[in-house]
Amino acid sequence: MKKFVSLLLLLAMVFTLFCGAAFADDAPAEEAPERSADVVILFTSDIHCGVDQGFGYAGLEAVRDYLVAQGNDVILVDNGDNIQGEPIGTMSKGEELVKLMDQMGYALAIPGNHEFDYGMDQFLALAGKAKFEYLSCNFNREGELVFRPYAIKDLGGAKVAFVGVTTPKTLTSSTPKYFQNEDGEFIYGFFQDETGEGVYNAVQKAVDDARAEGADYVVVMGHMGDELECAPWKYDDVISHVSGIDVFLDGHSHDTNQVVMKDKDGKEVIRSACGTKLACIGWCRIDVEGKITAGVYTWNNDAPVPEMLGLQNKMSKAVDASKTALDKKLKEVVASSAVLLTVNDPEAVDENGKPVRMVRRAETNLGDLCADAYRIQSGADIAFVNGGGVRANIGAGNVTLNDILKVHPFGNAMCVVEVKGQQILDALEWGARKVPGENGGFLQVSGLSYEIHSYLPDPCKVDENTMCAGFEGERRVKNVLVGGEPIDPEATYTLASHDYMLLNNGDGYTAFDGATLLQDRVKLDNQVLIDYIVEDLGGVIGEEYEDLTGDGRIVIIDEAP
Repeated sequence: MKKFVSLLLLLAMVFTLFCGAAFADDAPAEEAPERSADVVILFTSDIHCGVDQGFGYAGLEAVRDYLVAQGNDVILVDNGDNIQGEPIGTMSKGEELVKLMDQMGYALAIPGNHEFDYGMDQFLALAGKAKFEYLSCNFNREGELVFRPYAIKDLGGAKVAFVGVTTPKTLTSSTPKYFQNEDGEFIYGFFQDETGEGVYNAVQKAVDDARAEGADYVVVMGHMGDELECAPWKYDDVISHVSGIDVFLDGHSHDTNQVVMKDKDGKEVIRSACGTKLACIGWCRIDVEGKITAGVYTWNNDAPVPEMLGLQNKMSKAVDASKTALDKKLKEVVASSAVLLTVNDPEAVDENGKPVRMVRRAETNLGDLCADAYRIQSGADIAFVNGGGVRANIGAGNVTLNDILKVHPFGNAMCVVEVKGQQILDALEWGARKVPGENGGFLQVSGLSYEIHSYLPDPCKVDENTMCAGFEGERRVKNVLVGGEPIDPEATYTLASHDYMLLNNGDGYTAFDGATLLQDRVKLDNQVLIDYIVEDLGGVIGEEYEDLTGDGRIVIIDEAP
């Protein structure tokens, strides 16, 4: 017990050192109720399966226990994107994360955009099993709310209402087909419209109804964020168009900004966010006088709290047990392959007798498989996968989950953009610039074929940051066909790849700057591959991928005609 108390005191000192800014609401609630204790709302957001990172769940448990020991009435809530982002989520389709949330003692949660990444049926099944309650005032099926819009909790002698709201960007930042019926019609939505009024009205109704039911305080749990592309549904859009909110606890954009702004009626409202991967824990305090403050506990060390401080508690044991379950899961057979799928040259070896890597300089059957997964799972016209993101062979025979994770270990996420044919041509040229040498940005493709005339000099120009800066001279990429027809530089195509390349200029690609984003990080790359093999190939990688050098999508011509 003495060691445990000392540990809690040490944690308290750490929190004091790294505590974020707090803001007070200068307008106390009218006719404040008789209060018995301070209310402390601990909130998390965008954990993305990082249950052993930052504070970890073990650290979160210690923080909660410390606050309870100080006489506070503490409630724990989550603002979404909890169950996706690491293999433990992918392998269990979110189930292990919901179990851990139950063990952690969450009272309430809201769906983030990535709660839907395993499909609508799976998310609704998980929500039905959870011991905590999901809230949302705007997630609906054909106009009818799926969850309760708010919940009122008796805390510290006060009635505190929690209202849930999720960004309509979810429709494109998860997989769109999950929100559609068999005819491709959207039946699930978030009261989205161009003006934002649908969301504002939903939040206002929930706030008003909660007040009418006797709520003394209204806390909005949002997964809205501050990203410009989320307008008109950013947190500030909502606060400025709604009245009656006391504090807005937010997620989605992974920021830790602490803001005070005026609502529709000019009343100051706190907005607090707590980042991602449990690097921070958010808190909101409603003291016995009715004063509201909020901020974050921050852990600024590379080693997570449980590891550095040697935390041993209920949640450290629960997380360790989940890891053990994950290790067992990784060994499970999920598919089979009739062929060897390779990243290597089928014949060449280096001076040490080791296989020569081919996926970064030429087509391979594994490159074809990965690119096909992106195109077919997304429904795009074309798909690109960078050779540097295809890391390991898949042998003939049984295929385990671990085999697939080794192919795509980086956790990039699938996106779809709308581009002109010229942008496709520019990207192919940039990817081919090092042939016959290696280049991590070399493009494996689906829905498209092309030639690389490697005898011509590289026409690509590079800026001081090694990014593509244009082209000069004759191009080496020629005879590009999309669906068997010559590419039209002025035509519009849909292109699937991952956020690393399409959104973040990975491998120096600038061809996609300014492209219209149609699907935003809808699922992880390894999940794309798993789903393609299991759902579209029926769990068997067949003879269509038999040729180790692929099926002729990329032809390299090394001598002038």
